[in-house]
Amino acid sequence: MKKIGILGGVGWASTVDYYRAIAEGAGRHFSDRGHGSPLPVPPMTIESVTQARTRALRGVAGDEESWAGFDAVFRAALLTLERAGCDFGIIASNTPHARLHAIRRGVSMPILSIFDATAKVTASTGASQALVLGTTVTMQASNYADRLAEDGVAANKRLPGPEIAEMQAMIDSDFYGGASGTARARLLAFCNRHATPGTAILLACTELPLAFPDHLDDPVFEADGHLFVNPSAAHVAAALAKALEG
Repeated sequence: MKKIGILGGVGWASTVDYYRAIAEGAGRHFSDRGHGSPLPVPPMTIESVTQARTRALRGVAGDEESWAGFDAVFRAALLTLERAGCDFGIIASNTPHARLHAIRRGVSMPILSIFDATAKVTASTGASQALVLGTTVTMQASNYADRLAEDGVAANKRLPGPEIAEMQAMIDSDFYGGASGTARARLLAFCNRHATPGTAILLACTELPLAFPDHLDDPVFEADGHLFVNPSAAHVAAALAKALEG
């Protein structure tokens, strides 16, 4: 099996869930093929960055130079994973993927994009429209919309500033470290305001799927009258498939 490098810490709860989902997915794979206990798990190395630091280093949309410090932290982490002998890397967070074009400069190790994995899964639902929910960085960027368009799915380019700020505040107060008791209700209220029938709602912050604990490993699921896409689960599935190649 190939060795997976996980860049985590943004935030820690989703990093734990990535590791768990990869390990359990590998277990199911080998159990289905009659492998006895202990079930094999891909070798993994986790390099965890500090979210308080990376949040402070966020730049300004459209100003490449303002992101230099942010990019450098993630690039250094990927290089550490590369030196640890990882065959490929994954970033267990949506937000830094908006800067992947810059972060991966100078990194030889392949990096699996969450955008690619999510676009394929979203297209498979047959939905023609998507609502992308996530941090301020994710919702202000066009990365998801651009990648989804390649597979024929139209996505919101950008919601109004106050709505984006509301989503960021919700993530910070109701999802950091796990979903609060009010997390699901607040998230659904937001979806009810912005998602038309048939829209695929992308939970494009790795903490947002925590509101649906029964679907943490489902790339696509229906709940509370909505069609949801879980980019984290799609990303994990792509990583596990790559680790098991051959």
